[in-house]
Amino acid sequence: MRYAAFVVAAALTLIQPAHAGKTQEVDPSASLGVVQRWIYNYRAKPDYAHVPAAVRVLFHSQTFKEPENAGIYLGFVAGAIGSNPAKAEQLIASFFPVRPEDEWVIVRAIAYSGLPDWRNVLRRVAPRMPGRRIMIDAYLAGKLPTLTDIPLEETKPGMMDKLRGAFTKNPFAKDERKVSTTLTFASNQDLLDTLWGYYFATGSHAPIQRIVQMLPWSKSRDTVDKLTVGSMARYTLASYAIRDGSLREYLRGELARQPAAVKAPLAEVVEAADTVQIAPLRRDALAAVDELKTKGSDSRRDLSFWGQVGVGAVALGCVSAAALGQVAVGIPCVIGGSASQGLLSFWEKQQ
Repeated sequence: MRYAAFVVAAALTLIQPAHAGKTQEVDPSASLGVVQRWIYNYRAKPDYAHVPAAVRVLFHSQTFKEPENAGIYLGFVAGAIGSNPAKAEQLIASFFPVRPEDEWVIVRAIAYSGLPDWRNVLRRVAPRMPGRRIMIDAYLAGKLPTLTDIPLEETKPGMMDKLRGAFTKNPFAKDERKVSTTLTFASNQDLLDTLWGYYFATGSHAPIQRIVQMLPWSKSRDTVDKLTVGSMARYTLASYAIRDGSLREYLRGELARQPAAVKAPLAEVVEAADTVQIAPLRRDALAAVDELKTKGSDSRRDLSFWGQVGVGAVALGCVSAAALGQVAVGIPCVIGGSASQGLLSFWEKQQ
């Protein structure tokens, strides 16, 4: 264990610090794989001094090239910023210079950090990212939500709202197909990874609580998104709890406090972690998928795109369960590329 820690520290020191007017250089030997293992184990032994070097490796490796695949790393950067408010601005400054196409990571990480004064921090760093002015203004104005403000799912219209719409809508008008831009955990599967990344950086139980709230969706037969996110929440909680004793104890303690809808799938997570048996969770999710295929969802939605669920919960470079834990967790996957075969493809390969 000491040797492994030494190797990681040594690799990170190979990253040359930035000097005024010079571009940061990253030694190829400081590999992404080393940083991934370091991030995965960070919460057990925080090493704040090496966070700037680790983040520069992530940028150099183009980890953020595909935003949908970068949730776990974004969450780690946000958690690192929020973990030490007194040094937050110093840490953020250490990330620069950043390629213009990657500046969105800094903006979102600050907004997701949980810093009490994150808006003023963002205002002070804004002049260094003039190309992200629209995004920055959207966060400052509250048009884009912080991580803690993102709802689990959209609020469904009540009966009165439906009746009002029926009477006020022109029956002869053509319905325009619009892209939904509402950000929710149910409709944006990469947010599950963002929560895991935040947990890796801080060890905080706040993101774990959010993940636990998604567990009832693993029993959902209504929407594809909910079943996908809920199943991955259940699977990743069990996967990480197997190797994280403190997480396992925390989840066991939550059993007595959670409502019935959460308690049932949470009990499955705890049992799987205690007995090191997560295959049944995978088989149950596959059975649920088959049921949706044959019988249709409760709301009779079109499931024709099930085979293209990708770039979602599991396609994020195998995301939460494997993106950082492929060595520690032992799940084969593709890291940082477009592993867009989705939930079905990933689980089917594990059979």
